[in-house]
Amino acid sequence: MDRVSALDESLKKTLGPATAKVMAEHLGLHTVGDLLHHYPRRYEERGQLTKLADLPLDEDVTVVAQVADSRVLTFNGGRGKRLEITLTDGSGRLQLVFFGKGIHKPQKDLPPGGRGMFAGKVSVFNRKLQLAHPTYVPLGGDDGEEAVDSFAGKLIPIYPACKGLESWKITKAVDAVLPRAVEAVDPLPPALREGRGFVPLPEALLKIHRPGTRADIESARARLKWDEAFVLQVALARRRYADAQLPAVARTPVADGILDAFDATLPFTLTEGQRKVTAEIFADLATEHPMHRLLQGEVGSGKTLVALRAMLAVVDAGGQAAMLAPTEVLAQQHHRSITELMGALAGGGMLGGAENATKVVLLTGSMGTAGRRRALLDLVTGEAGIVIGTHALIEDKVRFHDLGLVVVDEQHRFGVEQRDALRSKGKQPPHLLVMTATPIPRTVAMTVFGDLETSVLDQLPAGRSPIASHVVPSQDKPHFLARAWERVREEVGKGHQAYVVCPRIGDDEDEKATAKKKTAADEADKRPPLAVLEVARELAEGPLAGLRVEVLHGRMAPDDKDAVMRRFAAGEADVLVATTVIEVGVNVPNATAMVIMDADRFGVSQLHQLRGRVGRGSAPGLCLLVTDAPEASPARGRLGAVATTLDGFELSRIDLEQRREGDVLGQAQSGVRSSLRMLAVIEDEEIIAAAREEAVAVVAADPELTGSPELRTALDALLDAEREQFLGKG
Repeated sequence: MDRVSALDESLKKTLGPATAKVMAEHLGLHTVGDLLHHYPRRYEERGQLTKLADLPLDEDVTVVAQVADSRVLTFNGGRGKRLEITLTDGSGRLQLVFFGKGIHKPQKDLPPGGRGMFAGKVSVFNRKLQLAHPTYVPLGGDDGEEAVDSFAGKLIPIYPACKGLESWKITKAVDAVLPRAVEAVDPLPPALREGRGFVPLPEALLKIHRPGTRADIESARARLKWDEAFVLQVALARRRYADAQLPAVARTPVADGILDAFDATLPFTLTEGQRKVTAEIFADLATEHPMHRLLQGEVGSGKTLVALRAMLAVVDAGGQAAMLAPTEVLAQQHHRSITELMGALAGGGMLGGAENATKVVLLTGSMGTAGRRRALLDLVTGEAGIVIGTHALIEDKVRFHDLGLVVVDEQHRFGVEQRDALRSKGKQPPHLLVMTATPIPRTVAMTVFGDLETSVLDQLPAGRSPIASHVVPSQDKPHFLARAWERVREEVGKGHQAYVVCPRIGDDEDEKATAKKKTAADEADKRPPLAVLEVARELAEGPLAGLRVEVLHGRMAPDDKDAVMRRFAAGEADVLVATTVIEVGVNVPNATAMVIMDADRFGVSQLHQLRGRVGRGSAPGLCLLVTDAPEASPARGRLGAVATTLDGFELSRIDLEQRREGDVLGQAQSGVRSSLRMLAVIEDEEIIAAAREEAVAVVAADPELTGSPELRTALDALLDAEREQFLGKG
C-alpha cells in the first residue's frame, strides 16, 4: 500500500462497520487519516481531578472525578430503586443516576473515595447537574489499571465524543490506527520545517495522541496548528495567483461623467475612510485583472455609498454594474435608497432624467411578467447601467450588455454556484466587490476571505448619533420590561419610530415546528411571547395600545413586505414588529428605539447588526435587550458585552472566541471538507500571518507546486478541485 492510500483507507476495514458508521454519522470521520486528525480536546493527569463547575448543558462530556458519596433511594412505594452517586473535584459537584436493575454494577464499581472516568449527556434535575446512566471506567486498583492501559502513562487523552462512542472507545480506535501515522504525508517543505524547528508530521501525530509529557503536547500542537494555517493559506494564495492571470476590462473613471455629477449633489462630504477605500477600489478597477476586494466596516459606516460610487465609475467607463442582495426586502431597500440618492441621475431614458443619467432597475423573482421583461430588455441593450436584485439575476434568461462589476452584499448568504454564475455573465470576468456588514477581525478575514484584498471602513459619518444599549432582565425584574414599553411610547411621542425584534414568526405552522422542542422547563416559563404575530397582538392590545403597530416577517408576500417597509419609512407606522429580516440594509433615520425580545437567542454580531438599524439620524438611539437568562449565565455575559461597547470589531472577537472554529470557517468556507481542528483563528494570529507570508512565497516560486508533491497531496485532502475554486469566488 502506498503512502497516500494508507491514510485514505476506510475505517470500516480497520474498526468494523458498526464503529465506523457511528464515527461517520456523528463525528464526520471516514478514513484512517480523519481519525488521526481527530485530536484530544484536553488531557487529564492521574491524580488530577477535572473541573466540574463549568460543564455545558445538553452536551456529551467526559470527566475524570472522585466519588463523594453513593446512596440507593426507593420510589413507587418501594417497587422502584434509584442509585445516586455524587462526584466531586473540589470546585463543583455532578450527580450520576442509575435506575432499576442497572444499579448493582455501578454501586459495586464506584464506592465512595474511588475514581473513574465518566461519559454522558449533561442535564439538570432538581437544580443539580447530572448524568443519567453514564458509561464509565473505574480508575484505580488492578481492574482500573488494566482498563486504562490504552491511555498514555500519566496523561489521559479526552477526545471529542458522542453518544455511543465515549472518549475511551475513541482512544482504543486511535490505538488501532496510530501505527499508520508513520505513513502520513508531510505537507511542509523540508527547508520550511527545519527553519522553524518543527517536528516531522508523523512524530507530531504520535505526540498529540500519546504524549509522554506536557512538552510533547505543546510541540505537537505547534506543528499541527502550522499545518492547518499553511495548507489553507496555500490554497488561498493559489487562487489569488490564478485570478491575477485572468484578463479583465480596465474600468478607469472618466471626468465629468455620472460619478462627478453624483458627487456634486451629495449634501455631505465623504469621510476620510470612505475616500481611502474608494481610492483602493478605483485603483483595482483600473487594472486589466479582475478586482477581488472585501469591503467590511461598522454598521452605518457608509459601505453602500462607497459601492454605489464604484458602480457609477464603471458606468462612466462604459460598463454595467450588478448588486446581488440576499433577500427581496434588502434588494428593494437598496433599489429605493440608491434611486433616491441618485435622483434625476437614475432616470436614464426617462422624462426628467438628467443629461448623463443611467437607468437603475430592480430584478426579483416575484416581479410581474411585464416588469420583468422590461428589466431584462434594459440589461441586454445596456440601457440600464445598474441592476439590483436577488438570485433572480443569476437565471439563464438574464443577459448583460457589458457586465463590468459585481457587488455582493452579505456574501455568506449566497451559495458558491450562485455567486459564480453571476460573475460568468460578463464578456470577460467582471470585477468583484464583496460587502459584509459584520466586522471581522483581521486574522479571521485573512483566514476566511484570504483570497480577497480587504478594505475596512471604521469611521462613522458625521451627524450619526450614539446608541445607548441596556439589558432588560424580564424575569428578575418584570417592571423593567414595563418601563421598556414606556420608553417606546415616549420615543413615538417625540415623533420617532421603533422596532421590536422577535426570534420567530409565530403562526400555526411555526407553532407546530417548535412544539416538538418544548420541555417541561419551557412550559413553566413566564417569559414574554417570543413570536412576531403574538408580540404584535399583545402590544397593540396592551402597553402600546393606540399606536400604529405593523408586522414584517419572511413569510409575507414580497409586495406586502415592500408595502410595510414603505409605510414605515414614510412615518405611517409607529412600531414595526419584525424578525431579523431587518438585520441589514434597512435605513429609516427616524427610527430611534429597538426592543429585542429574547435577545440571548441571537449571536453577538447579529445583535450588533440589529442595533445598527437605530441611531441613523440626528436623534440618539436606544436598544433594549430583553432576556430571561439568569444573571450569572454566559448568555447574560454576552448581552452585557453588547450593551457596553459599540465597537463591532471588538464584539466580533468576543463572538468568535465563544464559538467553535469550524463555525467561523463554515459560514464563508463551506467548501472546506474538514474544518479547523487545532488552529484558533483569534488566538493564533501570529501563526496565520506567518503562514500567509510563507504560502505566498511558495506559490510565487512554484504556482503548480510541482516541486512540492506532498503539499499538493495535503491540499487535495483539504479541498477537491471544485471546492478549491470556491475559495476564489468571494
